[in-house]
Amino acid sequence: MVAAAWRRDGGVQLDPLREPEGLPSLVPGRRDEIMQQEIRPLAAVDIIEQLHRQFAILSGGRGKDGAPIITFPEFAGFSEIPDEDFLNVVTYLTSIPSLEAASIGFIIVIDRRRDKWSSVKASLTRIAGAFPGNLQLVFVLRPSRFIQRTIADIGIKLYRDDFKMKVPIIMLNSVSDLHGYIDKSQLTRELGGTLEYGHGQWIHHRTAIENFALTVKTTAQMLQTFGTDLAETELPNDVQCTEQLLQSHTEQHSKLKAELKLAGSQGGTLLSCIREPASKNPTSKLNPDELENVLTVERLLAQLDETEKAFDQFWTKHYLKLNQCLQLRHFEHNFREVKLALDSLMCVQARFTVIGNSVARMEQLLKERKHLEEKGQEPLEKAQSLAVTGDQLIQSNHYAVDSIRPKCVELRRICDDFTNEAKKKCDILGKALEMHKQLDATSKWCEAGIYLLASQALDKCQTQEGAETALGDIEKFLSTATEHQLLNPKEFYSQFNSVLTPEIKENADKIVQKLEDVQEMFERRQVSLKKLAAKQTRPVQPVAPHPESSPKRASPKTNRPTNLAPSRRISEVPCPPKTVNEAELLKKKSIKKPKGGIKIEVMHEASQGGSSRILVMSESEENLSTRRSHIMHELIETERVYVEELQSIIEGYAAEMDNPDLNHLIPVALQNKKEILFGNLPEIHEFHNRIFLKELENCVENPEFLGRCFLKRKEDLQVYEKYCQNKPRSETLWRQCGDSIFFQECQRKLDHKLSLDAYLLKPVQRITKYQLLLKEMLKCSKNSEDTAELEEALATVLDIIKSVNDSMHQIAITGYEGDLHELGKLLMQGSFSVWTDHKKGHNKVKDLARFKPMQRHLFLYAKILLFCKKREDTADGHEKSPSYSFKHSLKMSMVGITENVKGDNKKFEIWYNGREEVYIIQASSVELKNLWVSEIRKVLTGQLEACREASQLHQRITESVYHAPMDTSSSSRYNRKSASMYENKPESSELETSSSKNQNPSPNSTRQKPADPEAKEKDVTRRFSLASSLGTAAPTPTGPTKGTG
Repeated sequence: MVAAAWRRDGGVQLDPLREPEGLPSLVPGRRDEIMQQEIRPLAAVDIIEQLHRQFAILSGGRGKDGAPIITFPEFAGFSEIPDEDFLNVVTYLTSIPSLEAASIGFIIVIDRRRDKWSSVKASLTRIAGAFPGNLQLVFVLRPSRFIQRTIADIGIKLYRDDFKMKVPIIMLNSVSDLHGYIDKSQLTRELGGTLEYGHGQWIHHRTAIENFALTVKTTAQMLQTFGTDLAETELPNDVQCTEQLLQSHTEQHSKLKAELKLAGSQGGTLLSCIREPASKNPTSKLNPDELENVLTVERLLAQLDETEKAFDQFWTKHYLKLNQCLQLRHFEHNFREVKLALDSLMCVQARFTVIGNSVARMEQLLKERKHLEEKGQEPLEKAQSLAVTGDQLIQSNHYAVDSIRPKCVELRRICDDFTNEAKKKCDILGKALEMHKQLDATSKWCEAGIYLLASQALDKCQTQEGAETALGDIEKFLSTATEHQLLNPKEFYSQFNSVLTPEIKENADKIVQKLEDVQEMFERRQVSLKKLAAKQTRPVQPVAPHPESSPKRASPKTNRPTNLAPSRRISEVPCPPKTVNEAELLKKKSIKKPKGGIKIEVMHEASQGGSSRILVMSESEENLSTRRSHIMHELIETERVYVEELQSIIEGYAAEMDNPDLNHLIPVALQNKKEILFGNLPEIHEFHNRIFLKELENCVENPEFLGRCFLKRKEDLQVYEKYCQNKPRSETLWRQCGDSIFFQECQRKLDHKLSLDAYLLKPVQRITKYQLLLKEMLKCSKNSEDTAELEEALATVLDIIKSVNDSMHQIAITGYEGDLHELGKLLMQGSFSVWTDHKKGHNKVKDLARFKPMQRHLFLYAKILLFCKKREDTADGHEKSPSYSFKHSLKMSMVGITENVKGDNKKFEIWYNGREEVYIIQASSVELKNLWVSEIRKVLTGQLEACREASQLHQRITESVYHAPMDTSSSSRYNRKSASMYENKPESSELETSSSKNQNPSPNSTRQKPADPEAKEKDVTRRFSLASSLGTAAPTPTGPTKGTG
């Protein structure tokens, strides 16, 4: 069928079934002829809906002379088919057979056995007026009903001329009559024949063949366009552009190869589909149209294969050219980089002309020298490797040999220059280092000698044994002179003359002189000791300790024992004057403060006239050090376990919530709530894993740095506050979803003995564990230098725990309209019994309030005091979580306080706005009450100091403006009004007296001793109000606001 579409009109139509257009010029074909065509013929896909209606079919049957048969089967709505649709279908069907078959003429079979004469007439009229091909015969199967048949016989005789057909119209009564004209093998089963025809399969084959032809055409055009682009491409001058060009061309080549492969696969599949009936049934044969389809597909495949071969040959040459260009660009780029690096190294090496003035400086220079060599090792290796690469390019007959060879020569020259210069510099620096080591060794030997002389106890040298021991120490020390290779001045200056700068020579002269002086000191000491060793002295005899030196009677506050030094200075032994080293040595002999068990040793020196020495030794530091070490190791080991547990939670639970394989196990209530369940646990793990654990590990050998470690990370440890604030929400969510299969599966994978909720409690447990370990460490560090830091660290951790606890209560406050964060830091919180007494209230309310307390939870801030009612909310039968319903608040700037209330030492008063409102507050213990009173006093005192500073500032500004000091009466008036904040209420005089006995001096005692300002400050204990002093603090007060009521 398809072959005709290729042959008709010289085979140059643009039907997708025709030969592919746009093939590369490498492929022989009719490209120029094809490209002249501009009109695309009708394709099956354009009229697919009309073809599916099946009002006309080309079954593939042939007449006896080979004429194609077009059948018009029975179709109820034939007369309703639009003329355009009818014309398109008939035109498409007549274009399918070959030119040879079409030239014979078409045989038309019109089946109207079940229809009327009117349908027959309409069919003949439409075919006669619109059939585009040559007609040979028209067969009409007339209506089978008698009346319609009779009408058809009459009608055909009457209207034959109206049809204007030049071919005979044969009216048939049955299909058997049709078999007399056309063989049964050429007719479909509907017409009593044996020809197998499936309209759906026919349409599928037609569209597939046309699509394949269009694919071949498109592929050929893409190959042609790509080949043109490759031929016109200019080679770039840099690596990046060359790589991009090569990559782009390679990708396009791969894409086109894939298109070719896909097209070939499509053609092979299509060919198999067409041949399928014959392959399944050996007795079955393809009809002429199907055979022509096979030939068409085979021809397209052959052209596709030829195109691919020609394109591959062209691509091979182009790809080789691009690769050579890329090699050259890489070589040039690497040469520029290596040349720049080597030039930089040569400049740095040229600056190594300074010789250091110490061993440390020389070692630093040698390290820099070594670092430079290490740094230069890579560029040198790259340079050598690049030169070898250049040689390989030259040997491979590269087209740019004249450019590559000079670059290789230059690379090798620079490498040799750098290596030779580096060796020369290294020899100089090594020699200078050896010189400084000799100087340092000599200087250290001298210092050690001076220390030895200063450390020899003069009282011990008075005995023969002591003098001999000292002589032995000196001789032993002098024997080390050869081991330290002390410099010989003549050899030294001769050996290191080339590296001696004026500064170094001056230092060397000083060390040589120092060596001579020390040697002379040893000689003098040896002479003196030898004289003492020759004397006859009485031996030292041990005696029992004196009763007054007993450890039981020693004062624990004594920092050092008495009689630690000799009773008189020994002048018989000549020695050099005391140096700084000797003084330090005597200081080091002082004994530490006694602790625990005390050992006292008394030695009586007869030769010194009976003077005694008491040596007080403190409890073994080794035990304390061991305990500190154990605590430190426990802290670090538990910290490591803690970090590992946090990591297992994050990886084993939190990360698994994002695992799509386990998504179906996650409960609906847990979806998108990972942040609620885990809070800021990843942030805590990040801090401990990357920072805190490493810093703790650095304290293993130096436990004294532990306190400093906690103080340094004070702000970072605040992350626990956020975690604990989220903990109630996390626990609520866990109670809802904790028994889900998801958590069970995660626990099984991790092999955890406990469920997730136990591990989510770890951060809360950890922050409290720190304070326990710090307390233990503090017990082992009393009287040591790090005690203060440990105490401060412990206070910091306790403050964090308190802050965390307070914040968890704060977030439970409900009903407060303002922003709690604007109130500042929460200072205190707790539950109290509260009585109220308001001046403006009703008398009954006042009386009732005095006897019936309210239970209130108080929150103290720097600016405000909140009164809330505590409510217990039951959550699904679990433990209750409290909330705090806001009731009212008091501004701290208007608050006064009475520290003691008559009749109950657990009560105190808070009064507001000049005692218009009075709140009697009862704490659960005296200690709690004192804590609150102290904190409130601090807040009010701080605010008062701020007001005083503001008043003084205003006074200074006023004085500077008017150039005159303020009236002294105003200042005294301010002092009197400021004193009014201490309220002495007559009815509470007995209470205040009692309070003053227990806590602070009375106001009267303060007035009697005005010279003691500290005692006056301590008087602010009874009743205190900031509001009473606000008016007096103003520069021009209108009148004091009293704090009493």
